[in-house]
Amino acid sequence: MTKLRKNGNPLRAEDSDQPKYKLIFDALRQGIASGEYKEGARLPSEGELSRRFAASRMTVVKAMRELQQQGLVVRRVGSGTYAAPQQGKGNGLFGLLIPELGETEIFEPICQGMAQFSHSRQHSLIWGNLNSGEKKEQIAEELCHQYIKRGVSGVFFAPLELTRSKDRVNHKILVALDRAQIPVVLLDRCVSPYPLRSRYDLVGVENRRTAYIATEHLINQGAKKIAFFAKELSASTVDARIAGYREALTTHRQNGTHDLAFRGEPSDDALVASILAKHKPDAFLAANDHTAANLMQSLMRLGRSIPDEIRIVGIDDVRYASLLPIPLTTQHQPCPQIGMVAMSTMLQRLESPDLPARDILLSCSLVVRESCGARLVK
Repeated sequence: MTKLRKNGNPLRAEDSDQPKYKLIFDALRQGIASGEYKEGARLPSEGELSRRFAASRMTVVKAMRELQQQGLVVRRVGSGTYAAPQQGKGNGLFGLLIPELGETEIFEPICQGMAQFSHSRQHSLIWGNLNSGEKKEQIAEELCHQYIKRGVSGVFFAPLELTRSKDRVNHKILVALDRAQIPVVLLDRCVSPYPLRSRYDLVGVENRRTAYIATEHLINQGAKKIAFFAKELSASTVDARIAGYREALTTHRQNGTHDLAFRGEPSDDALVASILAKHKPDAFLAANDHTAANLMQSLMRLGRSIPDEIRIVGIDDVRYASLLPIPLTTQHQPCPQIGMVAMSTMLQRLESPDLPARDILLSCSLVVRESCGARLVK
């Protein structure tokens, strides 16, 4: 597999102008293309490649990652790296079409859950090789075309949000996948506005119930006037959360006839100040933890004490929720379990294509911290 110089000796990384990782990448790619590593064959370990090419482990990992991004290999935790199947549909390859992967924290553990499930059943997950700096819309469309060209068995799609062209791009992607007859399982959110639903399977959380419980918790802590805050152009999950928030207020006879669901930038101090001055809420339920964190900073800049004057609850339970200036009460998403259920749903869809489309929604769990004003037992 190792390239040779004209004198017959092995070509070392220092003998080439190419970066070391590129030499390793090219050698392995040629080995796969030539059939040296047949479909499903295990590639040399990272340690062996490090010795063979006199390269660091990180350099080998970089080469392996690029091979994986191009769908040439699959990496199985605790087992090794293998030449990916090449046949197309029915090959057990599933594409991850998650433009926010790496930006929104919930998707990484969801993907880990899918990987754990697929490893035990010899299925593989791939994602495309993309240029950095591209807009999410471009990334999503390029990934879609890569997966169609690759002939994947199915695609896990987290529809775009927070962009004005999201509906157009989401629709374009799904039309292309439908034409290619590639099954789709939606992650976290639907492409249709709440309470409508699309004709695709969806795996996520019970957003309405999640927001209801979070709102009820604030009421139980003594909040009298609760506002809901979300960003503009959010996904349909936020509409479902607003519905749950309003349902809890109605059940507990809060807020009267006032609609205190607001959309905007939570870091906009002027907007937050106007809401406080006009409506005088004593608590906020944020659409997610990221919004809650920015809202908390705005309130603190405006001189409001949390939780003495304003209580805050979020949704997601991201890693930094407990590290905020006031640790955030939130609803914990069972992300690894969402990933495992999503993979199971995809396999069922492939086995029974005529099944009706399903919403498979998991429950969140309340995590109580200081931001809601609850007395915590230490």
